[in-house]
Amino acid sequence: MAILVEAERLKKTFGPILAVADISLKVAKGEVLGFLGPNGAGKSTTMKMLTGFLDPDGGSARICGISVADRPKEAKAKIGYLPEGAPAYGDMTTRSFLNFIAEIRGFDGGRKSARVDAAIARTGLEDVANQRIETLSKGFKRRVGLAQAILHDPAVLIMDEPTDGLDPNQKHHVRGLITEMAKDKAIIVSTHILEEVEAVCTRAVVIDRGRIVADGTAEDLQRRMPYHNAVAIRVTAADADRVAGALAALAGVAKVERAPAMNGHIQVRALPKPGKTIAAEVGALLRDQSIFVEEMLVERGKLDDVFREITTSGEGSRHA
Repeated sequence: MAILVEAERLKKTFGPILAVADISLKVAKGEVLGFLGPNGAGKSTTMKMLTGFLDPDGGSARICGISVADRPKEAKAKIGYLPEGAPAYGDMTTRSFLNFIAEIRGFDGGRKSARVDAAIARTGLEDVANQRIETLSKGFKRRVGLAQAILHDPAVLIMDEPTDGLDPNQKHHVRGLITEMAKDKAIIVSTHILEEVEAVCTRAVVIDRGRIVADGTAEDLQRRMPYHNAVAIRVTAADADRVAGALAALAGVAKVERAPAMNGHIQVRALPKPGKTIAAEVGALLRDQSIFVEEMLVERGKLDDVFREITTSGEGSRHA
């Protein structure tokens, strides 16, 4: 798979503040990379260096094999960029603004009209195409920003909070568009909405204090939590001791926990050993021993919990 985005040891400081310490990553064609991190972790700064809006103090960036520092115009021609805040000229209409962007990108005549029409259609802006941008809602302004980013059909799409300000239906539409476009692009999505990572991203990178602290699929990150793939069952208080003992004896179980009794029932949770899946084992045990359960649930690690675990250690020493 072709590598379309490459960052090698990017570094950026603002006076005494270390914003990006050492970021190296690659994004291939067909990948949607979720770029995560707490406020001040260096996400936006990294994206601005990738797109050429900021010069790094160290390291390098390449887009489609083109050095952003040495050949900035060529590199930027390959990028669609949606920055934070969706800046646009408020006194222009949606269509006139996109026409302006198309001209900057080198389109004219019929090609310009075709590109603008396609961008408006793909982002659902038909009803506000002739309305001034300053009169639009935050959600529509965000979609205008997305339209300008995809207008020239770039090989690389870099977006900072693309669904910020959108209602649930608009978010669903934009996520579907991202998934559709990912087939022949490399896409980087910076977001604080962790459900978005599960919805559209094939991979996630978490940064903290300017460094990468995790890199993998959403499933990889969820596996970091000890209760990922744990099995929780609700049984009568009279059966709790017998069930807990039987679960503890299973080969794939690392630990058994019990919650306080509620309405005469107790929840017993079996935590798997690393890399193990125990649902089938637990189901067979319950069946073989004729244990009646009120409820059985296979748990998943929550990205929110993973995020907190890997970004809150050393909170007081955060640089930026």
